[in-house]
Amino acid sequence: MRVRVLLTVLFLVPAAGCTAGDGEAAQSVRAESSFGAKPTITFPEGEPPADLQVGEQMTGTGAVVEAEDLVVAHYTAHVWDGADNPLLASSFNQGAPASFPLGQSLTGVSKALQGHRVGSRVVAAIPPEEGFGPNPPDGMAADSALFYVIDVLGAFPPEAAATGAGGPGTLAGIEVEGGPGERPVLTLPRTAPPGGFRSKVLIRGKGARVRAGQLVVTQYEGRVWGADASFESTWQARQPRAFRIGNGGVVKGWERALVGVPVGSRVVMILPPDLGYDKGLPPLIKPSDTLAFVVDVLAAY
Repeated sequence: MRVRVLLTVLFLVPAAGCTAGDGEAAQSVRAESSFGAKPTITFPEGEPPADLQVGEQMTGTGAVVEAEDLVVAHYTAHVWDGADNPLLASSFNQGAPASFPLGQSLTGVSKALQGHRVGSRVVAAIPPEEGFGPNPPDGMAADSALFYVIDVLGAFPPEAAATGAGGPGTLAGIEVEGGPGERPVLTLPRTAPPGGFRSKVLIRGKGARVRAGQLVVTQYEGRVWGADASFESTWQARQPRAFRIGNGGVVKGWERALVGVPVGSRVVMILPPDLGYDKGLPPLIKPSDTLAFVVDVLAAY
């Protein structure tokens, strides 16, 4: 990972397709830290700009962020009110990076990140209409502008898949077709589910092993045993998802199957009710249901 100390003043420039409302240079903000570290932000006097302003403080060399990507990043966000400019949120206070599904993120954040490369530090002044709009979080006024500092750690397109060595395989009658880089096809048997927990690595990645407490980026499909269709599929939704693992953020069976697996792997697993949704997930899953998953581990942070 590249590390540089940032001691410069940021001059925000309009995002692509945007104009600086009054045509003059955007207001400057001082942010100090190295990439991946929580920045100290000093705001200038006066009001925030009226339109979306985006700048790049560090330029990465990774993949270019696209409109449908899931972005993983460390970030710090402030309300820019021209007075106290209070901290809104920071991934550094949460113990792990955050994920931004760009199609579901704040409009200003989504626009700001597109076109930048992984490894970049992106800064954005976001006007209210491209922030929380009329529905801000509790304690925040509807007319609040925002300021984000975002260190882009990874970007994952809708078609992202396991990249290790391996291919199709079976587990207790489950068949999984598809090799590295391909979307898996999951077929369940018509027999009764086997008892207990089972898992198997079909494609073994070459990355670091997943550790409890990390944010894990995944593609997955989940089926109720005996069902012909999935109850959830990130491939069908065209949106990878990220979860904290090891702190109750996922079902117990996922923690058991995925912790220790190398990044880039594909895992098929069978979860008895006590390791799945033991209280059910109406109307899709009953408390007594056995579940089958195929999970691609794309990254872990």
